Amino acid sequence: MAAVNDHHDGPRDECGVFGIYAPGHDVARLTYFGLFALQHRGQESAGIASAPRDGSIMAIRDQGLVSQVFDEYKLGSLIGDMAIGHVRYSTTGSSQWENAQPIVRDDQRTLALAHNGNLINAVELHSELLEQDVSFSSTSDSEIMAALLATHPAEEIEDAVADVGRRLRGAFSTVILTDGAVVAFRDPHGLRPLALGELRDEEGRPSYCVASESCALDLIGARYLREVLPGEMVTLTDGGFRSRMFAAGERRASCVFEYIYFARPDSRMAGTVLQVARARMGEILWREAPVDADLVIPVPDSGNAAARGLARAAGLPQDDGFIKNRYVARTFIQPGQELRRQGVRLKFNPVPEVVAGKRLVVVDDSIVRGNTLPQIVQMLRDAGAAEIHLRISSPPIKHPCHYGIDMPTREEMVAHGRSIDEVAEMLAADSLHYLSLAGVYEAVGVSREDHCDACFSGEYPLAGTEEAQGKHALELPLVRA
Repeated sequence: MAAVNDHHDGPRDECGVFGIYAPGHDVARLTYFGLFALQHRGQESAGIASAPRDGSIMAIRDQGLVSQVFDEYKLGSLIGDMAIGHVRYSTTGSSQWENAQPIVRDDQRTLALAHNGNLINAVELHSELLEQDVSFSSTSDSEIMAALLATHPAEEIEDAVADVGRRLRGAFSTVILTDGAVVAFRDPHGLRPLALGELRDEEGRPSYCVASESCALDLIGARYLREVLPGEMVTLTDGGFRSRMFAAGERRASCVFEYIYFARPDSRMAGTVLQVARARMGEILWREAPVDADLVIPVPDSGNAAARGLARAAGLPQDDGFIKNRYVARTFIQPGQELRRQGVRLKFNPVPEVVAGKRLVVVDDSIVRGNTLPQIVQMLRDAGAAEIHLRISSPPIKHPCHYGIDMPTREEMVAHGRSIDEVAEMLAADSLHYLSLAGVYEAVGVSREDHCDACFSGEYPLAGTEEAQGKHALELPLVRA
């Protein structure tokens, strides 16, 4: 049975980062709201580090949501002209306070670092640093990056980033707070997203910020400029921002699942607002698998956009077959065995007056384990639905991600080793159709050659990916305190 907050069949979220250099602005507060917009990318911990241009770094981080970690008093203590922030879902290292970010290191240079992604050569780099008597206080690959940069002999941080960035393998959209600058850099394959924005004060003077998604820029009133390019380093300073490529020529492999699932629907990627792309996925779903039906309903909120597109293409009415309790995720009280048997009723409640006697097209964005959709199907049957046809706006997920998304093993994935008819039977649905991979790329309007779809295809863009060790590979007592 799924835990109370594990109501959705999709994979776990990853992380979100934010960075800003803006003298004259309340950078800690802007960072707080930037993280608030990115909360969907990680709910385990949150943190902000700030600094004056020539002062020491102050950092506050803790487990919990952004609104639980920070209050007015804490934000007021984070003074300075520049700040970085992080929301976390663990992909390397356990969910514990020591692994909350930003990570602060004080070695040859002092810096704070926040990272979205996952290194596939973390164990190798960790061993090298231990041999050099570098100590660690956490079990995350992010501290490995911070340690490599903080102990690097280069006088300029940009030279250190350029050298270290070429040694890292995997996904890393990263922000650094150091003496007089915020530095952001993205891995040469562009696996995880990173956006650059401009913020102007009342007199029109520009400052600059970066964020995992453009929705964070929108919330603080910044103008989206462009994405940080794969292999690019962007340095935010008093003089504006400057760009430097530290790696080039690698195959671009941006995560296509960002378009389907992870990013907020109001974010822009590849020139497209994702709400629009997801509606097109629904239209293509109907084109690929029409069915005699009376009503389209989404699994809220993940299926909303695709359901609208499918209903529009089908000429069918759409309604809310479920009412979602939006406060379940805010409770830390476990429901107990009696309520656990009710499963997803803690999150969703069907409306019999809407679904009774209807042939339903039920739309969601993904299935991984298949542990909650059977309950959803049964709830609809109990509410009187005549037929239930599941339409999923992604292809079958059959392979784990090693680049910053926490997914189960292949054996735990419902589509692994099973035909679509077999999955439909397990879910007790009258029919099931997944959007084709070609349909995904058509909906988003991007090239497959420039994207990673390994969770669907098993084709990993980085050699040696499947040999990478799991998220607990750096757990104590391997770490030298």
